This record gives sequence, structure tokens and C-alpha cells, in this order.
Amino acid sequence: MKYYNGFVDIYYDNKSGEIFIEIEKFNKEFLYIRSLSTGVGSNDIGLDRAQLGGSHAIEFRRFGPKILMIEKNYTYRSDSKDIFEKKAVKDAFAESTIWGFLVEAETGKKVLINATKFLLRDAHNVSGQLKETKQGDYKLDITRSAIYDIRAFPKNSIFEVIQTFVGMAKGKFIREVAPSPSAITVRQHHAFAELPEDGYKLRKFDPRAGVNGLTYYNYSAPLDDRISNKIIYRHRLERKDPSKRAGEPIEPIVYYIDRSIPEPIRSAAFDGARWWNQAFEEAGYRNGFIVKILPENADPMDIRYNVVNWVHRATRGWSYGSSITDPRTGEIIKGHVTLGSLRLRQDYLLAEGLLAPYENQEIIPDAMKKIALSRLSQLVAHEIGHTLGLPHNFISSSQGRASVMDYPHPYMKIRSDGSLDWSQAYDKSIGEWDKVAINYAYRDFPTGTNEDKELEKILRNAWEQGLWFITDQDARPQGSAHPQAHLWDNGGNAIDQLNHIMIVRRIALSNFGKNNIRNGTPFSSLEDVLVPLYLHHRYQVIACSKILGGLEFRYALKNDGQPIVQIVEAKEQRRALNALLQTINIENLSIPENVLELLPPRAFGYPRTRETFNVHTGVAFDALAAAETASELTLQMILQNERAARLVEYHARDSNNPSLSEVINKVLNMTWYTDRKNGMNGEIQRVVDMVTLYNLMNLVGNKNSTNQVKAETMAKIAGLKKWLIQKQKRQRNNSLLAHYKHAITIIDKFEKDTSSIAINKPLAPPAGSPIGTDLNSWCHWN
Repeated sequence: MKYYNGFVDIYYDNKSGEIFIEIEKFNKEFLYIRSLSTGVGSNDIGLDRAQLGGSHAIEFRRFGPKILMIEKNYTYRSDSKDIFEKKAVKDAFAESTIWGFLVEAETGKKVLINATKFLLRDAHNVSGQLKETKQGDYKLDITRSAIYDIRAFPKNSIFEVIQTFVGMAKGKFIREVAPSPSAITVRQHHAFAELPEDGYKLRKFDPRAGVNGLTYYNYSAPLDDRISNKIIYRHRLERKDPSKRAGEPIEPIVYYIDRSIPEPIRSAAFDGARWWNQAFEEAGYRNGFIVKILPENADPMDIRYNVVNWVHRATRGWSYGSSITDPRTGEIIKGHVTLGSLRLRQDYLLAEGLLAPYENQEIIPDAMKKIALSRLSQLVAHEIGHTLGLPHNFISSSQGRASVMDYPHPYMKIRSDGSLDWSQAYDKSIGEWDKVAINYAYRDFPTGTNEDKELEKILRNAWEQGLWFITDQDARPQGSAHPQAHLWDNGGNAIDQLNHIMIVRRIALSNFGKNNIRNGTPFSSLEDVLVPLYLHHRYQVIACSKILGGLEFRYALKNDGQPIVQIVEAKEQRRALNALLQTINIENLSIPENVLELLPPRAFGYPRTRETFNVHTGVAFDALAAAETASELTLQMILQNERAARLVEYHARDSNNPSLSEVINKVLNMTWYTDRKNGMNGEIQRVVDMVTLYNLMNLVGNKNSTNQVKAETMAKIAGLKKWLIQKQKRQRNNSLLAHYKHAITIIDKFEKDTSSIAINKPLAPPAGSPIGTDLNSWCHWN
């Protein structure tokens, strides 16, 4: 047998392929970490290279001939020193036995266990993920699986296994990425690691601070205190001399950049990562945050390295910032970034649509590369921020790009000659809010300092600068209400920025043509460039819609002096509605004829993808489908059920606020009740009419809509029907007459059964943010 001396001593039998682990210390906690070393390569399936699985605080306990690996329960605990109090809590809540082993050999206090089956099991739930994503029922084939690698170090021991999952491929995603979809081979990673030594200082969680927190329940808390305790996640970082305002750390936080990242992308990744040192300097650390290249012989899964991993997939997808933490304290032990390699290509695509850069095919504008690399730097900083303990701050874009923890949309200025200026597309440094959050999380206070008072001072200073924090729960949902917390937006006011972005879009569409693709590219690929340009306003529409029925608030605490909650001014709500309705104006939905003449059916070898428009016209490009898609983006946000409920309530509280009735009237005036156009513009109008009617009916049929929302909306549909009956009597245009009669028939059916809408659901837009969110899998801290 080959012997490996390390955190746990390991014996490997090369003949049988079995692994044995020597255990000497029982009832002693350590970390067990599982992960995926190699990936499947599909963003939709979600099994990526270097993907963390889970980490567990476990210990070995002996029961006669059996050794059980048991995970302790740190969610429910006792902070008391009384052993009986501790035991009562421990016995009240379940632990989890991860695995059971038999003693194979024994010498004194040492026992040997066979860990082969434990290590070869599907610890990462690969088969379960394949099934959940509807790719097929796969089973682990042990005959095609083996021990791949063993490494032993003083504070951690690593095991890697190669595994093959067999089954009948039912989904398209697995067939796209696997050479033989009936057999999927990956490598899973296991590690046993020492828990951090004592001396880590807990810091309290504060909802205003923008730092993620761990919650546990202390059942020994005094009667007049809460049992729930909230502490923040952070790396261990202390100054050599905390009595000074600034100084060197005892040990800096070091992050490593994956060696597989090519230049010039690698340099951009280094730049973005190093931005964080600015924040740590503000928090009192000189060289407290250092970035290096990952050593050649280092394993990126090794718990000793904080790593930015470069991960390839078949399609673009999310990047992630994850961490391995100590479940007892919230200490971050390992920061682990997954950086999707295709995100840069999307920035190139955006630039192709907006710049039309290929007039001179010999010279590709350097601006395109700069834009993509600037975005990459910002992305690296963002994901590292998650691994430092920071959540998203989605209000920061309205505070002058105050945080890299927002989702940035490329900002374009319009020059005096009407051309677009990309020079400020993305920010180039850490944000002011990021400095606040790092200061709160990491500042090392001298002994005797009133830490609570100093932390409060940090936050109050931020408020004085106009900086605060709003995160996913109040920005991501379609029905969210905060007028400033948005994804992929720009500017201090969402209305003004929507108006600006529509001008940018109009300029770029007026210049759209042959110069948007390179020589040798099929003309049908122009659609790939047109899609993100035509829908360039999609996220700003969402942002602007939140002002309608909007509610401004902060995560205020009692007596902290912050504003608590305030309904958005009525004037601003109406201005938002007007801006939204302009996006479904015929002028903004029509595609110029000279552009349509450049869009043939897809060339051989270049099929439609999720990145192209859904169509009704078969192989032909469908301009009406594009208009249908764009109008649906706007109308589904205006007529969203939670927004509608707020409109009803806020108007009842103050009649100056717009009512739901007023909003629907304005929508109908812009669509059904507007003056009619001829030709293609008339067809676009009829498409938008039906999208409007669908969304009104959907608002009634939505089980989550309030009764009053249903009642008021149904009344407007009935009013539309009366109008249609009158209009059809004197209508001489055959297309319009058919349109009106069809709508009357649809409404008649709906009045009899509001659960059935006899209109095709409006076409969904191509992938956006950045792709494939069916798994609720977006950029996040975990």
C-alpha cells in the first residue's frame, strides 16, 4: 500500500483500488468539503468545472465496530458554559450522519476504515441534477469509476475520483456537450480540512451594512434577549498594531488568478481583483488584499487558496462568487469565484450592434476590446466581492456607480454630432459604497473601543454621502416597488435614463446595416446583432416601471434617523407611465425597411438559437414578432398584479396618486383607442393591441390579483368591448374589421370563463440576464 501522511493519514491499495483512512482522534471536529473538479459544460444543467458543493462540520464517533461520520447542528446551539444546558439543546435537534464505516484494522487508539465507497458515491448529486434539468435518468456506474488523485497536507487531505454516469439522454443540453450522451464522465473532489484555530472575532450583522450574515439560535439567551443571533461572514484579517489608524495586516487576504485565463483577459482580471485593495486601505490596511497568479502545481479546489476560476460552457451564463465558511463563526475560509468565459463575447456583440464598427474591415475599433475588458474587470471585482461577504447593492447605480456589487449596464453618452461615446461604458475602480461595506466588515478596532458605536458611525457617515444599501429581495422581483433599486440600469432617475437609452437605441438602429457584421459573415447573422440592440431598453423598462406604484424605503432601524417609507410622488409616477408608453409607440417598434431587406432566412450551418427572436413566420425574419416581444416587455410590467394592487391602495390613501383605472385608460389610449395607421405600422398596432388585451385578461385571471384589481380591470375590458361593437359598425377597412370582430369574440369567451384566454401568449424575448435563469441560478454569494 502507498502511504500518505497528512491531516488524515491515508493508505491506497493500488491492486484493489481501495482507499483506507487512519483515525486516531474521535469526537474532534473538522471540515468535510465536497465539490466538482471537472464540469459537464452546460450552463443550463449547471454542473460547472470547479463548482463548490457543500461543507460540513463533522466528527468521527465510534460505536463498537462502527465508525459514524456525524455532522453537528450549529443552527441551534447553547452559548452557555453549563454542560447540562448545552446537552439539552444538542439532544433537542437532529444531527446528520453522513456515512458509516466498519473498522478494518486496529492498533492501540488507531483504527483503519475503508473509505472507498464513501468517496466513490455521487456526493455532488450529479445524477439528481441531470434529472432535475430533464436530461435523463442517469445512474453512477461504479465499473467506470475510480480513485483519480490523492494529496495530503498538514492541514487538509484531498481525494479526487473519476466517475461515469450512464443513462438514456432525454434532454438537448446534455446531447450538445457530451461526446457520447449515454455516458457522462466527471471528477468529484473531497477534502478533509482542519477547522480554523481560535481567535477569530465575531462581528454583528446589520441589515443596513450590506454584508451577508449567518443566523443561529442560542437557547441559553436571557429571557429579555432574542434567541436569534446574527453575525456577519468575513475573512480573518487583523492589523499587527490595531492601536494605529492604519497598518500592515498580520496575514493579508490573498486571491489567486487561474493560470488558464489568457491575455489580455488575465491582466483585466488582475486589474479588477486589485480594486479591492482600495477598499481595504480605506478600512485601515496597507497591503491587506493581495492578488497573485495561481502556482503551477496548485489545485484550485485546495482550501488554502482563494481562487478566481476560468470556466468554459457551451453558452454564456452567470458567474458566481462562493465561499467555504466555518459554520460555527461565519469565518470565510476560502473564496471561490467561477468566471464564465463567454461573457466577454456578449459585450462584443453589444458593441457590434451599437457601433456598427466594420466600415473598414481592416481596422476593428480598439474601443470594442476595451469595452469587453473593462466589463471583465468589473465582473471579477463583483464576484470577489461576494466571496468577501458582500451581497448585491442594487441601488448603487442611482448613486453614481457607488458599488461594483450592482449589475452594470453599459453607459453611453451622446456626442454633439449625434454619435455614441463608449468611453465611460463601465467604471474603472472600486465604488464608494464598497469602501463602506468593507470598512464595516473588516476594520480592526483597538482594544477598549466601543465597536457598536464605531460601526454605527461608519454607516451614518455613508448616509451623509448619500450612500445606502438595497439588495435582491427588493430589486429582482418583477413586482418590486423600490424606485431606485434595479438590475442592469444606469443613472439617478430611471425615467430620465429610459428616455436617454431610447435615443441611444434610435441612433444605433438608424445606423444599422452591413457594417454591423464582418466580411464573410452570413447576412442572416445580422439578426444576432440586432436582437440585443432592438431590446437595448429592456432592463431600463423594468427599472422605470417600479416608479409606477413605487415605494421608497430603507432598511431603517428604530431611532437611527433614516427615512422609513414614502410613496413615490404622483407626478413622478405619471411621468414614468408616459415614458413607458413611449416604448410601445409605433416609431419605437418598427424596424426600418432597409434593415429588413438585409435579413434573409438563416444560412446553412447557422440555425436559430435562444439568442434570436421567436417568430411566427417559419424561416423568414418576423418584424411583427419583434414588435410583439418588445411591447410585451413593457405591458407586462405596467399591468403586473402586485403593482396594480399598490395602485389601488395608494390611490385610496391619497387620491392624487394615479389609480389603476387611470393607468389602464392611458394604456388603452396608446393602443386600442389611438388613431389607426396603414400598412406595416397598422399591423404593428394590431399586434400591440392583442398584447395589451392579453395582459389585461391575464391580470384578471391571475389568482394572485386582488378582487378590486380584477373588478377594475374587468370593467375596462367590458368598456373596450362596447367600444369595439360601436367601431365595427362603421369600419370599412377589412383588416381592422376582422381585428375588431376577433377581439369581441375573445372578450365574449373571457367573460364566460376568466381562466381561459383565447389569445396566444405573447412571444418571450431571447435570453437576457445573462442567460437561462430557469434554475433560479444567478450571480450570488453562497
